[in-house]
Amino acid sequence: MNVLNRNINNIFLIFALSHLIIWTFVPFLTNKNLPLDTIEALAWGSNLDWGFNKHPPMSAFFSEIFFQIFGPQDWAYYLLSQIFVLIAFYFVFKFACEILGNVKLSLISVLLLESIYFYNFTTPEFNVNVCQLPFWSLVIFYSWKIYETKEIKFVDCFLIGLFAALGFLSKYLFIYLLASITLFFIYLVFVKKTKKFDFKYLITIEVFIVLLIPHLIWLLNNEFITLTYGLKRTGLEGSGIIDHLKHPIIFLGKQIGILIPFFFLIYLLVKKIKIKFNLKDKKLLFLIFINVLPIVLILLTSIITGSKVRTMWMTPFYLFFGVLFVYIFQSQINPKKINSFLYGFLILFFLSPILYTYESISKTDKRTDYPGKEIAAKVQIAWQQDFNKEIEFVIGNEWKAGNLSYHLKSRPTWEGFINDEIFRIANEYLCIDDVCVGTYK
Repeated sequence: MNVLNRNINNIFLIFALSHLIIWTFVPFLTNKNLPLDTIEALAWGSNLDWGFNKHPPMSAFFSEIFFQIFGPQDWAYYLLSQIFVLIAFYFVFKFACEILGNVKLSLISVLLLESIYFYNFTTPEFNVNVCQLPFWSLVIFYSWKIYETKEIKFVDCFLIGLFAALGFLSKYLFIYLLASITLFFIYLVFVKKTKKFDFKYLITIEVFIVLLIPHLIWLLNNEFITLTYGLKRTGLEGSGIIDHLKHPIIFLGKQIGILIPFFFLIYLLVKKIKIKFNLKDKKLLFLIFINVLPIVLILLTSIITGSKVRTMWMTPFYLFFGVLFVYIFQSQINPKKINSFLYGFLILFFLSPILYTYESISKTDKRTDYPGKEIAAKVQIAWQQDFNKEIEFVIGNEWKAGNLSYHLKSRPTWEGFINDEIFRIANEYLCIDDVCVGTYK
């Protein structure tokens, strides 16, 4: 058994390393410029704060760490994204081992994730959605630990609070997972009364709130700008009565479409699909709360408010779908069909980067075709013709100004959009089109 476990662990490592290499170097070799959201995160990172006009600070924070280490090397930010994906995969695998008690099935539950394009095709763009992934998996992993053990450990509660805060500071939609897990424990303690309330639970809440305080102060001082942006993205202000039905239906249709390859792999794996639910099963109950309830809650939000749910927002929601479905169908998995499953997996595993490469090369009008380096070089030459000092700041939108901040040798600070206040602190400046560079007084 130990030999089998070691072999499966080795296969997982080979899979993880292959995923990392492919999805680091395919976009690096086929894209001329970093994607929009990554450039935005780097722009924010040049002028770190506890929040920004669109999102909380974590994606900017991690991008800036990598910039300080690697500088303007595009491959480093594709690598950063894959590190976040693989941390999530690792904790899904660890969690699956505890739930399923079988390393082979645990590996299958992770391999299934390669059929969901959130975990391959869209991962080269390091953004707030990808930034949530490791924290989503960590919160679930440690929540399971305090659920299934009789003696709750201080460190587990502390870690849940820490990772919950980091997830929330990556993107506010993380609240849907936190709400689901909270409801799960309320159900156990106060409804089913199968678990006693433990004051250590409060450690999680305390750590979470303490870590959020700087961001909450920033929100207050900046008129809750990130919340306003988020609400605008949902189209809530202009929603009508029909949107309460239209948007949820569109949302469900898109989710079904995204999961078709996933269900295809499930079909290749099982003998005959028979679904039996035993809600007294503590493992199944937990899996339903962490997988299904967050989606139900976001669907209810759309129904009640008439708001849009953008497809990419669902990136972390399916991380544990493989564990859920393997757990449900584990007795029906046909050993003779494992080879068919592996062939299906390998087709999807290699098809995704092939399609990405084709799209990247065949289409020439994408953000990743933007000549960021060339434009920065021209701005540098124009600046040196009139000024001797290094460029210290850049202003304009996150895309154009962010590219200058990233590509210029001096790594100027992104100071936001063009406004009169900026020019009051500027000593020398040069404006080209709708961006300006300059030095401070």
